[in-house]
Amino acid sequence: MDNFLPPGAQGNDFALLLPRHFREDVVRFLEQDMPSFDVGAFVVGTKPVKAHLLAKTPGILAGMPFFNAVFEELGCEVRWFVTEGCRLDLSPVAEAAAQGGPPPEGDFDATTSHFIGKMKIAEVTGPVCRLLQGERTALNIISRCSGIATQTNRLVAIKQEHGWHGEIAATRKVTPGFRLFEKYAVVVGGGVPHRMTLSDMTMLKDNHCWACGGDIQAMVRKARSACGFSNKIEVECQSLAEAVEAATAGAEVVMLDNFPAPEAKTAAAKLKEQFPHGLTVEISGGLNEETAAEYFSEHVDVLSFGSLTHGYDVLDFSLKVMG
Repeated sequence: MDNFLPPGAQGNDFALLLPRHFREDVVRFLEQDMPSFDVGAFVVGTKPVKAHLLAKTPGILAGMPFFNAVFEELGCEVRWFVTEGCRLDLSPVAEAAAQGGPPPEGDFDATTSHFIGKMKIAEVTGPVCRLLQGERTALNIISRCSGIATQTNRLVAIKQEHGWHGEIAATRKVTPGFRLFEKYAVVVGGGVPHRMTLSDMTMLKDNHCWACGGDIQAMVRKARSACGFSNKIEVECQSLAEAVEAATAGAEVVMLDNFPAPEAKTAAAKLKEQFPHGLTVEISGGLNEETAAEYFSEHVDVLSFGSLTHGYDVLDFSLKVMG
C-alpha cells in the first residue's frame, strides 16, 4: 500500500484543505437517506459491534475525512490501517484467496465470498443501528472519491512517464451538491482542482464571447474593471487569432478548446513566442487517457479533463459487521 506521492509529499494531511462546513453536507446526506422511520434500526437495536471496511478493487484511496464525519455524526468511531492517498494493492489477498481449497460440499453459502480476496483497511465500532445507518452513505462517498483519485492518478502517472512539466486539472463539470468532495479527490489523486466556483478565477467562455458580439478585447477589459488585479482572467478560444487577442487584452490564461493535438501544440508554441512572460496555455476538450500524451509540450501548461468529475468509475468497498 505504498503512497503514490513523490518524495517530500508523503504524510500530507489533505483534510486540512476542507472547510468546516463540509460536515453540514454529510448531515444533509444522512437526512436524505433517513427522512423518517428506520425500521431496520428498530430491528437490530443498540448492541455495540465492530465492522470491517473492506477494499474490493485496487486503486487510490480518497475520502477518509468524509467517511469519518459520517460515523462521527452517528456516534461511532473509525480506526484506519491505511493513509489517505495510498495505493490499495489487492494482489496479496487475491493470491491468498486463489490458494484456498475447493468450496465445501452441500448447499451454496455466499457468506465467505464477502471476505475472500478483500483487504481490510479500517474498523468502525459503535451501536449497530447507528453503524448501519451510516453504512451506505459512507461507502457511496468513499467509493466515488477513490474512483476520481484513481483516474486522476493514472493521468498523473502518464505525465510523469513522459516528463511533462504541466498540470492535470479538473473542470467545473461537477455533481451539484458534491463539488467539494469531487474536487478534493482530484487533489488526493495528484491533480489540481481548477477553479472551484464562478467566484474564483474569471473564465470567459465561448458563450460570453458570442454574447458580447465577439469583441474579446472589450470583454476582457470589462472583466478586469470588476475583478481587478487579484483575480486572473481566462478566455476560452476557438482559434489562435482569438487566443492572441485575449492575451493582448491582458488575459493571463488562454484555453485552446477542442484543438487537435498537432494544431494545439503549434498554437501554444506561437503564443509562448509572442507572449513569453506570464501567459498560461491550457488545452481542454475531449481529452482522455489515450490522447493526453499527444498534447504534452514545453509550451502547454495545463490539460483539463471534464471526465475526472463527471465520467469516472468508482472503487468498490463493503462494510461487514463482525459482532
